[in-house]
Amino acid sequence: MAGRAASVLMLRTDLRQQDIDLVRTVTAATGFFSVNEVDVAVELVEAAFGQGAASGYLFLLAEHDGAMCGYTCFGRVPCTEASFDLYWIVVAPAYQGQGIGNRLLMRTEELIHDDGGRQVYAETSSRAQYRPTRSFYRHTGFRQAARLENFYAAGDDKIIYCKSPGSSA
Repeated sequence: MAGRAASVLMLRTDLRQQDIDLVRTVTAATGFFSVNEVDVAVELVEAAFGQGAASGYLFLLAEHDGAMCGYTCFGRVPCTEASFDLYWIVVAPAYQGQGIGNRLLMRTEELIHDDGGRQVYAETSSRAQYRPTRSFYRHTGFRQAARLENFYAAGDDKIIYCKSPGSSA
């Protein structure tokens, strides 16, 4: 974070009303997600803000100098003993490549582990656009657990990754 070295990255789990708009802004700014996908991200933060833990969605938000620069959304997989889904991991474009995604993931895994989680699942698309996402998952210790052909669209497979919280690459 050249020019930002003196600043501190803050991580928090408490949601605030303004986070609803900030999640929309950060998610849309990546250019990775469709309007419908951004709407889903917003629906999850709205549910978590309105219903708390009962929503099943937990958030970890990263702030740099008071501005949201990324977040994760995760939650226990219903009807499982100790499995969690990593629904979203998003880093604002200006902060990508600076270790924020790694920090978010590490802390998210700690929270999952502390809540009794033994497996974390993440899914993504096989489209070329998501090559950096797949590389990130592999680099951070996830292994490919499944590939569902033509899941999202013809030629666009769903790739499911799995990791035990706290394990490294």
